Amino acid sequence: MTIALTAIRNCLDGAVPAVIATCAQDGTPNVAYLSQVHYVDKSHVALSFQFFNKTRANVLANPHATVQVVDPATGAQYHLYLQYLRTEQSGPLFENMKAKLAGIASHTGMGKVFRLLGADVYAVLSIRNIPGPTLPRPLPERDSLAAVRATTIRLAQATDLVTLLDTVVQCLATEFEIQHVKILLYDEPGDRLYTVASGGYATSGVGSEIRLGDGVIGVAARERSPIRISHFSQDYVYSQAARQGVSAVELESEIPLPGLAQARSQLAVPICLHARLLGVLYVESPQDCRFGYEEEDALAILADYLAWGISSVTEGAAETQNDGFSLPVKPPAASNPSILIRQFKKDSSIFINQDYLIKGVAGVIFWKLMREY
Repeated sequence: MTIALTAIRNCLDGAVPAVIATCAQDGTPNVAYLSQVHYVDKSHVALSFQFFNKTRANVLANPHATVQVVDPATGAQYHLYLQYLRTEQSGPLFENMKAKLAGIASHTGMGKVFRLLGADVYAVLSIRNIPGPTLPRPLPERDSLAAVRATTIRLAQATDLVTLLDTVVQCLATEFEIQHVKILLYDEPGDRLYTVASGGYATSGVGSEIRLGDGVIGVAARERSPIRISHFSQDYVYSQAARQGVSAVELESEIPLPGLAQARSQLAVPICLHARLLGVLYVESPQDCRFGYEEEDALAILADYLAWGISSVTEGAAETQNDGFSLPVKPPAASNPSILIRQFKKDSSIFINQDYLIKGVAGVIFWKLMREY
């Protein structure tokens, strides 16, 4: 039976370390542990290149390798038969692996030792199951596909930006059981991301800024690629890196970015429309391995849907504006006082601010107007 790489993606997250076997040109074998096996697509994986060691020398001389991965839920073992294709030292794949490696390194106390030099891309020639006893596969805790469907149905009913963002935050909590959420919009002229909505925190953080390329959120935005980390990452903690290198003079105000003291799992998904960056959808959790490939896929779909939603609700504002700019905003319903406009409450769990919506969306509307002339 042919085994698809997509069927064993959960084996690649590094919960159980993978092992790679290579051979020198004279046939001498070498076996070593891997920091991570990165899923690229249904027929390719990428392995981290950190040191010019025996494995690296073997692969360059003889571009074939066998990698053993283990399913952390069942203990099932698989052999991946690979052929080396190329090494990438920049771009989305490299930055994604770099972020994940930082998380793995800090989790094992090896942050100063692990440093990604390149992402080695391999073609997956075949996959073989290794016979042996396994545990029964546990039932999934939640249905991501059903959650996506329920969320998109509600998003389709949103007629203004505040309602759209509030619905995303609420649905992530109720449908996905993800409590800690932030939505940031991109201010292209300022090359920064602004927090416009959040949920699950004691303070809103609305108005806090992140420069492109800073932390998990900034890297995901810059590379237009999701960044998912399953372990706490000291090197990539966004709350510490977000304002790194930015003097107080450069920023209009110092608004603390909300966040967990120790985010054990992080997932940042860019919000893009026609390859144009609009913002970032970010979630985190105090649990290790809270977000897997299914959550990453689901939130990527929601981010795409959110991008079209932002375009849809702002298109009317762009067409009807004259000398000024305003977004259609409905006051918070009496039954939902946590949706706030131009003010905050310390006991609120969902925060949205109109002023920063305007700041982030103005660039989108300008782009749409210019495209028509």
